[in-house]
Amino acid sequence: MADRVPASIQIGGEISAAVFAELLHIIAFEGLSPEWGGEPFDAQSRVVGQPLALFDESCAWGKIDNLEAFCVEKCLPFVRWSGSYPGEWSPERLVYRGSGTVDSYMIDESDRVLLDRRLLVDLGSIEAAMAYFDAADFEVPPLVVEGDPPPVPAAAESAAAPEEVSHG
Repeated sequence: MADRVPASIQIGGEISAAVFAELLHIIAFEGLSPEWGGEPFDAQSRVVGQPLALFDESCAWGKIDNLEAFCVEKCLPFVRWSGSYPGEWSPERLVYRGSGTVDSYMIDESDRVLLDRRLLVDLGSIEAAMAYFDAADFEVPPLVVEGDPPPVPAAAESAAAPEEVSHG
């Protein structure tokens, strides 16, 4: 029986409708939800213009292997968080930027990146440590599926939003 912990993943990048269909099959296989404790994910759960956020409260070993491998194969950036299993493993953040390696970061249960003494010595300087933190803070881009409406520029969104009135 697998040790199970909560895990979440955010996926971004640009894909065709056919690749999105493949992605939906893998998400269903993994049993992921668009929210903690929610119903299984379906295509209508996706928020256009945002990274795809998926959750599993009881993920085997805290890994979403099939989905992570698919994302690497299709060059889709992602960040995966998984909780710890006492006495077995610590919480972890995986970051894949759409190319290169999948980097693992030691974190606490609140998803804050940690440095231990050995790593700090290996990095060699405060500047290198800050670069390490910056790399771990990768912001996943929106998941754009072929045929999505074009994004609304930020300036147009703020112009369309009603102005807030101060009551104080």
